[in-house]
Amino acid sequence: MSKLGNLGARLYRGEVGYDFVGKRKIWYGISILITITAFVALMVRGLHMGIEFEGGAVFNTPKTSVSAAKAEEIAEEASGHQAIAQRLGNDTLRIQISGVDTDKSDHIKSELAKELDVKADDINADLVGPSWGDQIANKAWQGLAIFMILVVIYLAIAFEWRMALAALIALIHDLTITVGVYALVGFEVTPGTVIGLLTILGYSLYDTVVVFDSLKEQSKDLAKQTRFTYSEVANRSINSTLVRSINTTVVALLPVAGLLFIGGGFLGAGMLNDISLSLFVGLAAGAYSSIFIATPLVADFKETDPQMKALKKRVLAKRRAAAAKGESEEAPAPAAEAGEDAEDAEDTPAVVGPRSGPRAQPVRNRGRGRPSGKRR
Repeated sequence: MSKLGNLGARLYRGEVGYDFVGKRKIWYGISILITITAFVALMVRGLHMGIEFEGGAVFNTPKTSVSAAKAEEIAEEASGHQAIAQRLGNDTLRIQISGVDTDKSDHIKSELAKELDVKADDINADLVGPSWGDQIANKAWQGLAIFMILVVIYLAIAFEWRMALAALIALIHDLTITVGVYALVGFEVTPGTVIGLLTILGYSLYDTVVVFDSLKEQSKDLAKQTRFTYSEVANRSINSTLVRSINTTVVALLPVAGLLFIGGGFLGAGMLNDISLSLFVGLAAGAYSSIFIATPLVADFKETDPQMKALKKRVLAKRRAAAAKGESEEAPAPAAEAGEDAEDAEDTPAVVGPRSGPRAQPVRNRGRGRPSGKRR
C-alpha cells in the first residue's frame, strides 16, 4: 500500500488525525481576511467585464505581421476605448473593444485596415449591444438563485437545516473568493466565467456532501453515549474523508491547471483564461471550505442544541472523573456510572463507526454482558 493510501486508512480508522474543528477560529479568521481582501479588490479595481456584458465590437483581421500589442494601440487610438488584441494560430488577430458605440465600428474598421495594411472588406466585425449582456447577467443571477434555493431544500431534507445553512455559507464563501481573484488579476469576465462559476458550485457541494454524509452516519444515536461530543465526531468525519477530498480535488485541478497555465499562459490562448481561472480558484476554494468552513460551522450550530449541550457536559464530566482516578479519558465508563444499561454500553463504539481513538480500546464483555473492569 502506498504511503498516502496507508495514511488514508489510518485516518479512516481514527488512528491518527488533526483537530480541524478544534482550531476552527483560525480557519474562520483566515476566511474573513480573504473575504475582506476580495471585497476591497472589488471596490478598488472592480471587474473587467467583457463585451458580452458592456457591449462593443470584435474585429477579426486576416493574416498580418503586426503584433498584438501594436494592434491594441491602434484600436485604442481609433476608438477611444480600451482594447484587447489576441494573436490566433494562423497569424490573424482578434481585436476586442468594450463599451464602444456601434456607430463607430465602420470608422474603427477603416483605421485598422489602414494601419494593419489589410483590406477593410477582409476584416470581419461583430457588434454586440449592451442589452444582450444585461440579459445574460439577469439569467446568470436567476440561475444562481435557483441553484442556491434547490441546494438548501435538498440538504435540509437529506440531512438537516443546520447542514443546509453551513453549505450555503460555504458556497457564498467560494464565490466571493473567486470573484475577488478576478478583480485582483484583472481577467476579463465573459459568459465562460459565469459557466465556470456555476460549475464550481457543484464541485464544492460534492466535497461538502461527502463529509456531511459521513457525519450523519457517525452521529447516529450520538446522545445515547458518553464518549464523544458532536464536535469530536464532526472532526473524525473530516479526517476519515480527508484523503478522498484531497485526491478528488487534485485530479480535478490538474487538467484545469493545464488550461490556465499552459493553454492560457504558455501557448497564449487567452480565451481559455476566463473559464479556467474561475474553475481553478473555485475548485481550490471549494475543497478548503468543505474541510475548514462547512463542517466546523455545522459543529458550532449543532453545539447550540440543548441535547448536544447536555451531551457535552456528560462527556466532559466523565473524563474529569476518569482523569481524577488515573484512568484513560477516552476509555468507556461502566454502564452503571453513565446511567445506561448493559445493552447501550455494548453499542457505544458503533455510534461513531468502526474506528476508535488512538488510545481507546474496544469494550470486552464477560459473563452476562457486563463490561470488564471494576464495578461501582
